[in-house]
Parts: sequence; structure tokens; C-alpha cells
Amino acid sequence: MKPLLLSHFTATSCIGQGLQQTLNALQQSQKNLKICDFETVDLNTYIGEVNSVNEVEMTADMTDYNCRNNRLAKLGLKQDGFDDAVKFAAEKYGYSRIGVFIGTSTSGIFETELAFRYRDPATGALPANFVYSKTQNTYSVADFTRQYFKLTGPAVVVSSACSSSAKVFSVARRMIEAGLIDAAVVGGVDSLCLTTLYGFNSLGLLSTQACRPYDIARDGISIGEAAAFALLEKVPSRIQSDGVLLLGIGESSDAYHMSSPHPEGLGARMAMQQALQSAGLVPSDIGYINLHGTATLSNDAAEAKAVNAVFGNNMTPCSSSKGATGHTLGAAGAVEAVICGLALQNGFIVGGLNTSEIDPLLNLNYQLESHSQSLSYVMSNSFGFGGTNCSLVFGLAQNERHA
Repeated sequence: MKPLLLSHFTATSCIGQGLQQTLNALQQSQKNLKICDFETVDLNTYIGEVNSVNEVEMTADMTDYNCRNNRLAKLGLKQDGFDDAVKFAAEKYGYSRIGVFIGTSTSGIFETELAFRYRDPATGALPANFVYSKTQNTYSVADFTRQYFKLTGPAVVVSSACSSSAKVFSVARRMIEAGLIDAAVVGGVDSLCLTTLYGFNSLGLLSTQACRPYDIARDGISIGEAAAFALLEKVPSRIQSDGVLLLGIGESSDAYHMSSPHPEGLGARMAMQQALQSAGLVPSDIGYINLHGTATLSNDAAEAKAVNAVFGNNMTPCSSSKGATGHTLGAAGAVEAVICGLALQNGFIVGGLNTSEIDPLLNLNYQLESHSQSLSYVMSNSFGFGGTNCSLVFGLAQNERHA
């Protein structure tokens, strides 16, 4: 595939708002997951919450979009000058030539949860100020982003569980290569709500402590929330050496089970192999793998088998950043793409927070501590419910073979 440039990118999660806070938290191994105190939730688990979401205000013309998910999206869009970069691109290419492709899992369902508390006691009708199409509707976050920038190009939401905002990179690439657009706003937004917290609890997948990916005693996930975005453009003739390029994409489907991964990691292996092939790389080129690493027994085991099948030598450094951010579900792919961009530009490998004793049966070169490491190419894995898999390969523009 032809490389694409991440000309601007940003992330907002429980570890920080914007790139600098995120970078500091990762390099300093800050632990920001906390005991769950979200809304009325009564569960013994940990969460990754963005505390200032409720302080975000919608402009008068965007009040119908007011929900936690879109407030989080707006908070994310305003970091690192990202909104200015998109507005500049719109003037450069034309407002109809920029696509919007966002991943989410539950969108603004928290607004619906609140609305149901205030139903009419006689008729059961929801409050008149509840606007489903602008809040809970899965498309809402892409529609909000599109209207926020006044863009008129194609807009799509991908909702394939935890691979959602990795797959949007692929949608954008196809649109650009087809000549339908010149640039794309890609990203992922997912916010805390009662449905995901109680839903994952009913599946027995929530940990009672901060999640411990790849630990011998791992016992489940910690749910987080986040908004992460990137502006994808064609690679210009002149580019800074620390520019981050999207080089490879691999997608697959296990078609194995509604919620459990293929036990041998078949689909995950295929996604990684396709990502390497499309990037024109071999496994030994990859200097770091950001694992999906949810900290459930089955997910980590299946991913480890897939990584070993592709990389084989147990030498490629890898870790899961979910010990820091929590599992941000539909936003995870975009958050971890940004983390990979930071790792490339700043020459470091992310340490796997909370993990103390690596499960020896998983046989990976799992990194417990963040440390400096020059990197040329990295891979990010995102694997969702139902076996929807996506692997992305990123690299620095200074590598002449791709610049």
C-alpha cells in the first residue's frame, strides 16, 4: 500500500489531555486507573476516567449533540492544535475533500440511560429534550465531528467493538486511494456508561484491581474512556524526518465465537501477517509491538500464540498500554496508534503497567518498564468481540525506503 502521513494526531484519556501529558505519563509510568466511582455504578472494579468531560460546553448550534461521548470528542479535538490543523486542511483541499471516519462501541448510550430515569410515569415517554439521532445513534460522533469542522465529505462510523478505531485507518486509506478524498480525520471516541460496566461485569470480565495484562494472575479488564484523532494525508514530497507514516494494515475475522477469540489466535495472526506484507516489511523489522493485551485469560493467551506464530523468536519487545489507559473499547485502536506515534518520535518503549509477574506460558518479550529505545517500525494490534481483528504498522519518515 502507499504510505499515508499522520500529519497531526492527539489523544485524551485518563493519563492525560494531549500529547505532552500522555507522553509524560507513559515515560514516567504513571498509574491513573482508580476505584470505580462513576455515576451510580456499584461494582468492585477500576476505571480510567477523564475528569473534565462534564465541563465541556456545546455551542448553541450544537446543543442537540450534547452527550458524554460528544463532549469527550470535543475535548479531544481541541488538544494539540488539532482542530486548527483540520481547518487548515479544509481550506487547502476543500471542505468536501476531507472524510471523517470514527470508531466507537456504545456512542452516547449514557445519555439514553439518563433519559430512561426521567420517563413519563404515565406514558413511559422519554424526555422531550432527548435527541436519539444526535446522541446514542452510533453515527452521532462522526456527525458531530463533521459538523464541528463544517466538513461535507464522506463520514462513516465503524463499530466493530475493540477494533473499531483501528479499522477506520483502513476505511480512510481506501477512500484516499480511490480518489474520493484528499485527507481524512480518523479516530476513536468511547465514554464511560453503565451499559459497558455492568455488561462486562455480567460476562465476568472486570478485574477487581487495576488490570494486569499478560500477568500470571491477570483476571480481567479495567474499562476506560478516551478520544484520539489523527489527520491522514498523502505523503508530501518534502517531509520532516520524525513524521509518522501509516505503512501497513491487516484485517481479518475469526468467525469463531461471539465474544471469545480463536484459541490459537488464527485471525490475529492473519491480521499481523497482512499488515507486514502491505508495509513491505518482515517480522524482524518491527522494533516494538503494542499488544491488544486486555488482561483477560483467553485474550492474552490467544494473542500471545498469534505473536509467536508470526514473530517466532520471542525477541520482539512488546507490551500493552491498557495498564495505563484502561481498555477504552472502541477508542483503543486510535489511542494506541497515537501511543505508537509517540514511541517512534520520542524513541521509547512503553512499559506494561501493573504487571508484576509475566505469565511464562505466553512466551513473549514483554516489557515491564518504559525505557529509551530507537525505533523505526512499530505494530499496533486491536482485536474485538466476534473476532474482528486489525493490525497497523507505523514508521518514521526518515527511513528512506518509505520517505
